Amino acid sequence: MNKELLEAMEILEKEKNISKDTMIEAIENSLITACKNHFGKADNVRVAMNRTTGDFAVYAEKTVVEEVADPVMEISLADARMISPKYVLGDTVQVPLDSKKFGRIATQNAKNVILQKIREEERKALYNDYYSMEKDVATGIVQRYLGRNISINLGKVDAILNESEQVKGETFRPTEHIKVYILEVKDTTKGPRISVSRTHPDLVKRLFEEEVSEVHDGTVEIKAIAREAGSRTKIAVMSNDPGVDPVGACVGVNGARVNAIVNELRGEKIDIINWDENPAYLIENALSPAKVICVVADEEAREAQVIVPDYQLSLAIGKEGQNARLAARLTGFKIDIKSETQAKEMGLFEQMGLQYGDSPAPSYEEEEYAGEEEYEVSGQENAVQDDYQEENGEQ
Repeated sequence: MNKELLEAMEILEKEKNISKDTMIEAIENSLITACKNHFGKADNVRVAMNRTTGDFAVYAEKTVVEEVADPVMEISLADARMISPKYVLGDTVQVPLDSKKFGRIATQNAKNVILQKIREEERKALYNDYYSMEKDVATGIVQRYLGRNISINLGKVDAILNESEQVKGETFRPTEHIKVYILEVKDTTKGPRISVSRTHPDLVKRLFEEEVSEVHDGTVEIKAIAREAGSRTKIAVMSNDPGVDPVGACVGVNGARVNAIVNELRGEKIDIINWDENPAYLIENALSPAKVICVVADEEAREAQVIVPDYQLSLAIGKEGQNARLAARLTGFKIDIKSETQAKEMGLFEQMGLQYGDSPAPSYEEEEYAGEEEYEVSGQENAVQDDYQEENGEQ
């Protein structure tokens, strides 16, 4: 029986991640509970269990007295000396108890104590496992729709993808595998309650960490991210190694890396730009694919004035203002975009010390990669620009 008990505890330890010591402690406590139910009190009951063999002993500590008033707590001198002749009045005697004589109710209560402890430890182990995954990405299996929410199985527990955390237009089939961002893990009496998201900006960040080894090891750092889930994301990246191109590392050969992430996000467009400590250059990069003539940034007010060519105005603003809006979120600046004609009428060129008709400065990517055949960011920008023009009805 003891061998079977140890084997059962080893199985629980592997399957439920409950330590053997915890289960032994639960058994000891259950035996004390059984004694209390059987004798009415158990303040003096002690349980000793061998961790190796599984053998256990239950005994009551009784005080040696001349005349017994409480048989649960006291033992007569004569009875004590039957155990050992060395005992005298006032000594404490360990009297063995036969757990097999416990009544049915006491045994059932002991069983319930053990089961309750196992359930508590299992719930605690599950909570600890998934709490460590909070603010990270996990792969889940779509289970079923709960009204407008979706139940996602993460392995040992189900998570809830609320309607507010779903990308508009995304639909899933049962048994489909999807990536989700774990927002929060709460400990409840019924086990951990996990909330996940498909719209959180950090979902994109974590996907880049998984897909791009340079991001994972810290060579390339994602400095900022702005996202409108289901439509477009802009990320600003910086390299901590002068020999590594951050944009090229994230895009991958023939766009393999970024395309894998785009596919996971069901076609969401991703713009990758170079981070710059100079806010003017950063804002110019953030407005890509639009070309910029001039940027004047006020760091204290966190505001920026941007002038773009007339034919680039709609591209800089984007469909329904999306490009400008994402650029503002990415940089943290309030961006006011004016066309050349508007700037001339307002006298902004004179204020900035520029001449009307100045051509837009080439982007950082065009300067660095001009003429290279293996990988051209300018080519990627042209594709994005065509996409923007198509959205805005431009030719």
